[in-house]
Amino acid sequence: MSDSGDTLALDLAQCPCAGGTLDRLIQPAILIVLAEGPLHGYRIAERIGHMPTFGDHPPDVSGVYRFLRSMEGKGLVVSTWETSESGPAKRAYQITPAGNECLRRWVETLRQYREAVAAVLKAAAKAARDSTLNPRPLAGRSPRCKESMCKPRD
Repeated sequence: MSDSGDTLALDLAQCPCAGGTLDRLIQPAILIVLAEGPLHGYRIAERIGHMPTFGDHPPDVSGVYRFLRSMEGKGLVVSTWETSESGPAKRAYQITPAGNECLRRWVETLRQYREAVAAVLKAAAKAARDSTLNPRPLAGRSPRCKESMCKPRD
C-alpha cells in the first residue's frame, strides 16, 4: 500500500491471470492442426488463432515458425518446400509418427492439467469468496491506519 492508503495500480491486461501465458500450449496446438493434414506455416498459425484456447491472444506467427523449426529438429514434424509458378516457394509441414506419439502424450498431460486447474479453481473461488466476505487486516496493524503511521503491535 502507498502512504495514501490506496492500493498499487496493477495492469491486469499484462498479468498472467489474463491468459497471456497460453503460448505454452502452442506445441500441442500445432500437433493438433497437423494431425488433420499438412499445412504451410502461416496457415498453421491462422488455424491455431481460431482455437478457443487462444481466443483473445492469437499466437505470434514468427513464434509459431520458431516452434515449427524446433519441433522439426526434434523429429515431431517434417517440412518440404512447395513451389508454384505464381508465387514464392512455401514450406509445408507434416506431423511424423514421433509427433503423433507426442500428441498422445499431450492428451494425458492435458488431462492432468485439467484436474490440477480444477482444484486450483475451486480453491481460488473459495478464497476469493471468503476474502470478500471477511477481509482481514495485515497482522499487527489496524485496518484504518496508514503504513507510515502504524507500528506493529507487540
